[in-house]
Amino acid sequence: MTRGNSTEITEFFLLGFGAQHKFRYFRYVFFPVFLVICVTSMVGNSGMILLIKTDSRLQTPMYFFLQHLAFVDLCYTSAITPKMLQNFIVENKSISFKGCVMQLLVYAAFVTSDCHLLAAMAVDRFVAVCNPLHYPIIMSRRACIRLVAGSYVMGSINASVHTGFTFSLSFCKGSTINHFFCGVPPILALSCSSVGINVLLLVVFVGFNLLSTMLVIIFSYVNIITAILKMSSTAGRKKSFSTCASHLTAVTIFYGTLCYMYLESHSNNSQENILWYCVFYGIVASVFYGIVIPTLNPLIYSLRNKEVKEALKVIWKKFF
Repeated sequence: MTRGNSTEITEFFLLGFGAQHKFRYFRYVFFPVFLVICVTSMVGNSGMILLIKTDSRLQTPMYFFLQHLAFVDLCYTSAITPKMLQNFIVENKSISFKGCVMQLLVYAAFVTSDCHLLAAMAVDRFVAVCNPLHYPIIMSRRACIRLVAGSYVMGSINASVHTGFTFSLSFCKGSTINHFFCGVPPILALSCSSVGINVLLLVVFVGFNLLSTMLVIIFSYVNIITAILKMSSTAGRKKSFSTCASHLTAVTIFYGTLCYMYLESHSNNSQENILWYCVFYGIVASVFYGIVIPTLNPLIYSLRNKEVKEALKVIWKKFF
């Protein structure tokens, strides 16, 4: 149905990585690579959830948060990778309008929840290192549930706002999304409506979620490092740092990638430059924090965590 110069969109077409249309061998190289990464991510995060659920030694606040982090990683990876893999091997790279809405909603909700869960885990480590005597009281079951619930609520609010405002626009610049999934910037690039409010919401909401969670993490680790340096025992310092090393590694990788994408996309002041930078350069960052990082997280926490390694040894001996 046509209205003026705009057409009601019933489906979108995902351009993917661009090069896959120019070079036929592209799909044969990258499809197996991404397939292995995606399967590893799903197996690793699912395994982490089951391991924490079944091992009695891992029933602590730290692993409660880690279990939800694995769940969130599993959800937002599952929202984008099946369609991406399918588009490597099929000619018709379409996605229905409703499918695009759901993909953006699920992805945005869980990736935002991921940020807040990492901040909650930093608070947990801060209390464990800086106030160990009151740790069981401060990080009670109720407090942990509230922190996790708050993470999901913030993710739901962020996703609902962006999805609602994005798909209320009129699209008259075609239906080909220059990305491998339905992200906000590449969809806005197709709109013939004014997207000023959308760009403003993108800046404000992404900026708030990044800044607020980063401030919590920075505050927590400044106090953690200060407390560790004040310890007289070398063994105590080593033990305290080892409990935070895995989380700090995951935080550095996740926020480093997100901050680079967000800050660089706003190095140019024009609205159009912001959108197109997010579209083109955001593809690389999206692959990294949408696919690669969820794969790395189970490896980081399993290889650098003594309790997880011991639990894995028990499972290995039990079944093999």
